[in-house]
Amino acid sequence: MGEAEYTRPESERPATRPPDHAAPQVVVVGSASRDIAAEDPRGWRLGGGVTYGALTTARLGLRTAALIGADPEAARAWELDLLRDAGVDLVVAHLPRGPVFENREQPGGRVQLCLEPGVPLGAAELPTPWRAAGAWLLGPVASELPDEWATIPRADACVAFGWQGILRHLASGQRVRPIAPAPSPLLLRADLIGVSRHDLMHDLPVPVVCRWLGRDDDLLLTCGDEGGLLITLGEHRIQRLVRYPPVAAAADVDPTGAGDVMLAAVLVARVAGGDAARAGGRDLHLGAAAASLVVERPGLLGVPTLAQVRERLASGAGSRAA
Repeated sequence: MGEAEYTRPESERPATRPPDHAAPQVVVVGSASRDIAAEDPRGWRLGGGVTYGALTTARLGLRTAALIGADPEAARAWELDLLRDAGVDLVVAHLPRGPVFENREQPGGRVQLCLEPGVPLGAAELPTPWRAAGAWLLGPVASELPDEWATIPRADACVAFGWQGILRHLASGQRVRPIAPAPSPLLLRADLIGVSRHDLMHDLPVPVVCRWLGRDDDLLLTCGDEGGLLITLGEHRIQRLVRYPPVAAAADVDPTGAGDVMLAAVLVARVAGGDAARAGGRDLHLGAAAASLVVERPGLLGVPTLAQVRERLASGAGSRAA
């Protein structure tokens, strides 16, 4: 599916949100990126943790709202209709510049170039009713979320945070380089933190990281096709380590967004299933299954529906020990 197949006339697009709607179950926030893709007629695809996260939470059954920062080109992207059709209550914050990346797959791994780092995304356009949401997914892609976002979710809300979105040094025309992790108000506020092991320095002691997190947080370390690790804290100390196995994909077409989908799916399991979803790592298995599906198609077209995730879980396709 491409732009020509999916774009609809403006008159056929869903109506704008009603002014007094109920609070969503989850609010997803961040800026959409444009990822250079020569095979796309536009020369790019829409990406970013916010788009993958919002489409995942909506397709897996949560009533989802999303505030998405977008430059003029991204704001017209046909991929946003995927979110609308999934039921996402969407507000586009129009930015003068948005993040633009070029990903080059090489034998030693992915090399990412930053063509444009974009600008910060504030909370001015966040609808007031959304502040009552019980779950949040803060999904930065280019350190665009200021610290003020740590104070917006209500005190008892469950907040998931894509940490890797603030662990990159970005400068126009330069290769994206990792930066040293450091304490952050966003990190401290989060209850569930997702990050790829490749975005953390290998000599960074886990006990040091634990001091930067909340008292009773979960740190989800994803390791691609090796599975990953969930570190559960209590009183800033490691209480439990759960290693989850990967779920193999039928094809490896596009790895973009796998970590974002994993984090969003784990959040969905916890919002929908509570503590029972965490028993035996069922939330992690759901996330791994969803992540295995997203890599099988290019861009956001790979984000799975609940039925597709259930089918993969039922088949046990590709599960193997980590």
